[in-house]
Amino acid sequence: MDTPENLVETLALERLEVNLFRGVSPEDGPGRIFGGQVIAQSLLAAYETVEDRACHSLHCYFIRPGDPRVPIVFEVDRSRDGGSFTTRRVVAIQHGQQIFNLAASFQVAEDGFEHQAPMPAVAMPDDLPSEAEAQKALLDKLPEEQRRWASRPRPIEMRPVDGSSLFGRPNVQPREPESQVWFRAKAPIGDDLHMHQVVLAYASDMNLLSTAMRPHGVHWQTKGFQSASLDHAMWFHKQPNFNNWHLYAQDSPSASGGRGFIRGSIYSQDGELVASVAQEGLIRMRKD
Repeated sequence: MDTPENLVETLALERLEVNLFRGVSPEDGPGRIFGGQVIAQSLLAAYETVEDRACHSLHCYFIRPGDPRVPIVFEVDRSRDGGSFTTRRVVAIQHGQQIFNLAASFQVAEDGFEHQAPMPAVAMPDDLPSEAEAQKALLDKLPEEQRRWASRPRPIEMRPVDGSSLFGRPNVQPREPESQVWFRAKAPIGDDLHMHQVVLAYASDMNLLSTAMRPHGVHWQTKGFQSASLDHAMWFHKQPNFNNWHLYAQDSPSASGGRGFIRGSIYSQDGELVASVAQEGLIRMRKD
């Protein structure tokens, strides 16, 4: 059996200076850096400058496509260390240019009022097929480079509630702009609670744009279709254990101006709302 990618190892950073870090990309990744990777590594860089506090929110912009062939340098600005909250800004740099920036806020543990939206009533992950198994039957239809990347062991296991995927389908019918998928990290993350947030942040960039694409009958291989994440925001409500199944419930209330907007709610299997996500992405047909 193929060994899945261990994200704790993939996302690890080398400290170059007090506030300067370097990260690399998987050697067998796609032609550009996956957005979730740079989100996760930027959050990890910020965590390297924070003590005894957990991230409760992050907001970021994708500025340029990342080049997986060269390392990424992460520069951390220690914006503020307050009594209850700590703020950090991280700039990711390649070829002397910003490719991404992130602002994150960290908070000391605190008790307070509690309420949450209920988890949608959906089928449980043990009753659903793995997305990876469904994709294997479609690999022969992909170009060689995409087939090589898509067939590698994936670090995140996903099980769509509707049992379907847009991956590799030649004909996609318009559907409602909503989706639910169970997901979890395949390789053990360990006891570091911060790393569970980091790996969940990595996975939070998955499936979002495909939810905004659903009403329009397009998929990743549609000729002339162009997509890219533009910005990403995430709020951590509870501490996740991302080696366990979590439900990612998404909806896209708007698409306009070549952009799609998507909201996501991440629940633990017992129904606790762990995190919320929002993203806007480029979704358009090329005019050339």
